[in-house]
Amino acid sequence: MRLSVVDPGPYPPCPAPFNLAAYVLEHEPRLADKPALEIVSRDQHQTWTYREMRRAVFGAAAGLTAQGLPKGARVMLRIGNSIEFPLAFLACIAAGFAPMPTAAQLTGPEITKMAKEVSPALILASPGIALPDLPSCPVITAEEFTQLTAYEPMAPLMGDPNRLSHILFTSGSSGSPHPVMHAHRMIWARQMMYDGWLGLDESDRMLHAGALNWTFTLGTGLMDPWAVGATGIILADGTPPEDLPHLIDHHEATLFAAVPGIFRKILNTGVGPLPKLRHGHSAGEKLPTITGKRWKEATGTVIHEAFGMSECNIFISGSDTTPAPPGTLGYPQHGRRVAILDEDGQIVPRGAPGVISIHRDEPGLMLGYHGEPDQTAAKYDPSGIWFMTGDMGAMAEDNAISYLGRDDDMLNAGGFRVSPLEIEHIYARHPDLSEVAAVEVAVKEDAHVVALFYTSAADPSEADLKRFAQDHLAPYKIPRLFIRREALPRNRNGKLARRHLREEYQTTDG
Repeated sequence: MRLSVVDPGPYPPCPAPFNLAAYVLEHEPRLADKPALEIVSRDQHQTWTYREMRRAVFGAAAGLTAQGLPKGARVMLRIGNSIEFPLAFLACIAAGFAPMPTAAQLTGPEITKMAKEVSPALILASPGIALPDLPSCPVITAEEFTQLTAYEPMAPLMGDPNRLSHILFTSGSSGSPHPVMHAHRMIWARQMMYDGWLGLDESDRMLHAGALNWTFTLGTGLMDPWAVGATGIILADGTPPEDLPHLIDHHEATLFAAVPGIFRKILNTGVGPLPKLRHGHSAGEKLPTITGKRWKEATGTVIHEAFGMSECNIFISGSDTTPAPPGTLGYPQHGRRVAILDEDGQIVPRGAPGVISIHRDEPGLMLGYHGEPDQTAAKYDPSGIWFMTGDMGAMAEDNAISYLGRDDDMLNAGGFRVSPLEIEHIYARHPDLSEVAAVEVAVKEDAHVVALFYTSAADPSEADLKRFAQDHLAPYKIPRLFIRREALPRNRNGKLARRHLREEYQTTDG
């Protein structure tokens, strides 16, 4: 019996001493006048060269140091999609402080709760973005921060690559957001995805559709392009998705990254061939097969899907050199040690479902949740060897991994565990349905059924919806309830929030 594990041995260690900010800007002496970052919309186009980025980052690092913060101090970033964000993020890291990016859309109470968990020593803030209720914490405005970039640049502080670099917050798709501590070495580990997913090199222009505070954008849209000497292109605040085909074409993007929902919106708006684009990149949630197929038909390019999370770099993917088999996420990237575990932490046989897990020595894995040792320990199997992601999958004989959904999203249909994605994949083909979400709901205290929530212009009958799936799903997989909504809830990163649908149903419908 062959077990569901891929273990090529450890990846070459990160060199020491090391600094993440120094690493991503190390190409500046050779590429000084090349665009490192472009912030674009239909009405604007800001360009920052590698020389300008490096000068501003290390100048701001000196300016922040002059504020008298202790080394390792946590700095909360309340900044939108503007140049101040990457400058502040890298300046803090260069100076030995720990930046904490946060979503600009968070309300005052939301950000106050998060801030109290991590006790920032300083807040960097753009106008109009809610601040935490922490009267004793100093605030530096974006305008004041810009003045700090004029300081004489300092040399970045080098040190142990395993020390704290920055703190990210989870999306909350598995509950309340957790503060995730990452080490400087995480950027070193991202090299494994350049061939295994992005196909990224110095000639590329990567356009990312996400907000800068999000892990996906921060890594794929900024740090990865800079680490290889490419150009990152980010959308200015307020840029609508329908502008993306024009921006991809006009700015000659060779790579485009977004969550599946953005690809779907572009397709619904209308998109044609994109001659400069080599391929797209999707992460954040499972890419519907039909979306990938429609994109290929419309643009002539493929979307390479990938799997990762706030706690760990993307480590499963497809690429031009190793295409993902249909219906799978792809393969563990070269150098990644990945296994599928059962609920007791045992590696399951090939083909059996279980929790997608990655080895504790993975260099792109978090240090832990800040101030939450019990929650950190709970993410590992009983042996402490494997970090269990909470996402279900199955490993084929050729190492390809199929995604079966979040463990807490899995459905119990007639005593069988069923992935919601299996049901959603079928109903996404229905001509009258725009968006769909399969969720297990309680209709009685001791009775649960599968419900399909959907949005649509028309209002198909329940009988029609049941008939539609009869040829594609076993009877126990066909939803018992069909519930129309004006919109399906998503979190701030655009991921479908099935938990919210379940809770809403119990409150209003159940």
